[in-house]
Order: sequence, then structure tokens, then C-alpha cells
Amino acid sequence: MTKGQDMTQAAQMPQTAEDASKDAFFARIAEVSQEMIAAHGKDFAMGTLVLAARWIASDKIGPTQAPH
Repeated sequence: MTKGQDMTQAAQMPQTAEDASKDAFFARIAEVSQEMIAAHGKDFAMGTLVLAARWIASDKIGPTQAPH
């Protein structure tokens, strides 16, 4: 089976709720990334996303707290 056939079969499978949720987050990240690039350039956008990943990896970003 070729890579193209794998992709065709994957496209034919119904999307799960989890997959749809992940796709929505990717779309939001892409939109915010484009806004950051437009406002401050690629280096800022990349640095921000790398910093966010490092914070997540080191547990510096915890669960969201409700506003007071």
C-alpha cells in the first residue's frame, strides 16, 4: 500500500469527536500564529510557541482557574 492510498483511506474514515476537537485547536493555534507573525514577525511567533511548549513540559502551566 502506498502513502497516497493510506491518506485516501484515512480521509474516508469518519472523524471522532476527539479528532474534531484536536483539529479545532490546531486551527485556533494557526490563526493566533498568523496574527503574531503579522504583528511582530516570525521570530516572535516561533519563540512564543516554543516557550509555551517548554512551560507545558515543565508543568509551569497548570489547570485554568475560574476568574474571581
